[in-house]
Amino acid sequence: MNRLLGKTALITGASSGIGRATAKALAGMGVNLTLLARRVELLEQLKNELITTYSDIVVEIIVADVRDKKRIFSVLDGKNFDILINNAGLASGLDKIQSGDVDDWEKMIDTNIKGLLYVTKAVINSMIDKNYGHIINIGSIAGHQVYPLGNVYNASKYGVRALSEAMNIDLVGTNIKVCSIDPGSVETEFSFVRFHGDSQRASNVYQGFTPLKPEDIADIITFVLNSPPHVNIQNLLVTPTAQRNVYVIYKD
Repeated sequence: MNRLLGKTALITGASSGIGRATAKALAGMGVNLTLLARRVELLEQLKNELITTYSDIVVEIIVADVRDKKRIFSVLDGKNFDILINNAGLASGLDKIQSGDVDDWEKMIDTNIKGLLYVTKAVINSMIDKNYGHIINIGSIAGHQVYPLGNVYNASKYGVRALSEAMNIDLVGTNIKVCSIDPGSVETEFSFVRFHGDSQRASNVYQGFTPLKPEDIADIITFVLNSPPHVNIQNLLVTPTAQRNVYVIYKD
């Protein structure tokens, strides 16, 4: 059963990776989309691809950085969504606290926590007004287990998991559901961004095993969103078969 046909969704970080894959999956379910990200060329390319393939849906793009509080509240003012996918997030750097780059710290905290809060704040009251909505926060296995050199990224993703639990409590008595989907190793631009554009170092992360693909997480997101009204899936930890926790990955 398709319970999503005709719904409206806002996806942040929609230009690549999990966000892009989720946009395609939801478009296939007949969901009207607003795609928010920083890279206009990629957003336009995705929009054109979606409306060519799925002519019966509406696709809007918003060029914005979730860290920009004023712009987020401005561009989302008055908009009404049934679904919010808080996907925008990143890791920047891999260092001990004593040698970490403060700019990296601020980028992660401002994107992963504050950006998520800004977008949620901008749209949640319209969900409350109509007593309907579904929020998906993309967390990480790093929000379940701390790993060496992960410090601030770990803290930000623990924060996402805590916020997801808190949102569910705050929204009790409404028909608004919240789920934190926490992937392990997914092959996206994640490591390329973390290592500041070092493509060789990034590709080495995924050597010797089969990581998750963005489409795998998109399928799970679609499943969660399509659950019956009385079912609230609050948290999912998802890893590739080769990975059993942050530390244990079987590589050939």
